[in-house]
Amino acid sequence: MQNLNIYLAKYPYIILSVESIFVSMTTSPFSDKPHTDYRMSKKLVNSTNDVVDEALSGLVLANPGLALLSSHRVVFRSDIDQFKDTNVSIISGGGSGHEPAHAAFVGPGMLSAAVAGSVFSSPSASQVLAALRIVAGEAGVLVVIKNYTGDRLQFGKAVERAKREGIKCMVVVVSEDCAIPRDLVGMAGRRGLAGTILVHKIAGAAAAEGLPLEEVARRAQLVADNIGTMGVALTPCSLPGSDPTFTLGPTEME
Repeated sequence: MQNLNIYLAKYPYIILSVESIFVSMTTSPFSDKPHTDYRMSKKLVNSTNDVVDEALSGLVLANPGLALLSSHRVVFRSDIDQFKDTNVSIISGGGSGHEPAHAAFVGPGMLSAAVAGSVFSSPSASQVLAALRIVAGEAGVLVVIKNYTGDRLQFGKAVERAKREGIKCMVVVVSEDCAIPRDLVGMAGRRGLAGTILVHKIAGAAAAEGLPLEEVARRAQLVADNIGTMGVALTPCSLPGSDPTFTLGPTEME
């Protein structure tokens, strides 16, 4: 146990990814025994208040190609100054708790920077603007936003402020949730889910080729318009230090 504690202290970035392992081991939804009490799920965290910051710090410590603006929870490529004037930069982000999204997607051929909010909460506009300022260069910035009200609002405000500062940027919104029929989408629209990583990858590859911002955005939008994701939950999730947000029976999934 002492060795485990030393390892976790050195690499705290693994703490957010352990929950699903414990949940799947202790609360099998297909068990014959009735089991709806999911409070047995465990998380390896030092403090619920520091969990996001420690995870980001650990990720950057383990990956020399990354850097961290800790005051705004922005993870970015440490070599960003070498290519931001010749290649389009790409940023994305959202609430924490969905690891490896989004910080672990930062790297060559993918994101130039990622902005992390608190667990299940959108980052603020000031956080996003800080990321835009770091990666902005002559080639411009593509901002990939998942279709959630908070993300649309905060990223949108940051983009407008960046444009007023003279930063060249374009936006692609991903809304590929297949669980919502097109005739029932309503004003909010479909959510942006795991398919967003394909948008990151295609946009990142186009940017790495040196294509202009308009073409990078066009290709990213083409992918966003032609993907679909179906999200399935076998067990409930919970915020660090809190009980699960809902319950599922032994034969249920959401």
